[in-house]
Amino acid sequence: MSLTLSTTNHGNSSTATVSTTGQRRDVFDLLGLAVLNSGWYLVTGLATAIHWAILFPPISVPVGLAVAAGVLVGWPSGVAVGVAFAGLLLLWRRARPQQFARWITDRARSRFLTWWRYQRNWARLMKACHLTVSTQTRIVTPRLAGVEIGKGTDRVRLRMLEGQCPADYENRVETIAHAFNADQCHASIVGPATVELRFRFGDALAETVTVPRVDHWTKGRAA
Repeated sequence: MSLTLSTTNHGNSSTATVSTTGQRRDVFDLLGLAVLNSGWYLVTGLATAIHWAILFPPISVPVGLAVAAGVLVGWPSGVAVGVAFAGLLLLWRRARPQQFARWITDRARSRFLTWWRYQRNWARLMKACHLTVSTQTRIVTPRLAGVEIGKGTDRVRLRMLEGQCPADYENRVETIAHAFNADQCHASIVGPATVELRFRFGDALAETVTVPRVDHWTKGRAA
């Protein structure tokens, strides 16, 4: 963008006129920017895929074998390998549901909720709860040290910043609970400069519990 300043004299007065001219960006610059952005997204997506593949080998290994069979032998072989491994996974889930949940569903749920509830908006929510420290150059956020996802309660550990004390978190538990959409939050010190936040989601006591029938016990004693 260019700026032009012109002055016109009218007797004893003068008038200044400012005009701006927009400069169009070069097509090659836009093309290069698009290529760089595409490359960045591709690398980020590849890194994410590798990360999840390492976390879930029972799924990533069969998918990799199916893709390799499709490339090296042909797509019918790849589809056959994929269908075979899908059948094995379904059989595993039916035969050993607890083991399948521990290796697949529970791990996937824990990873997703860790990102969705905490990592996704951690810095913004800490700032909203007035738990950040501002310096002349940046805003420092408490470091997220670990997350444990439970059935109804999550445990989140964080490192306090310099100048903070446990009371800074204990006095803001209601604000923290509302910020993370939890029903309740409790803060406690669990180590040097380490605070644990326990979030409760839902009422665990309100869940329906199936009680086994006891009539056959009473009938046996009566007889």
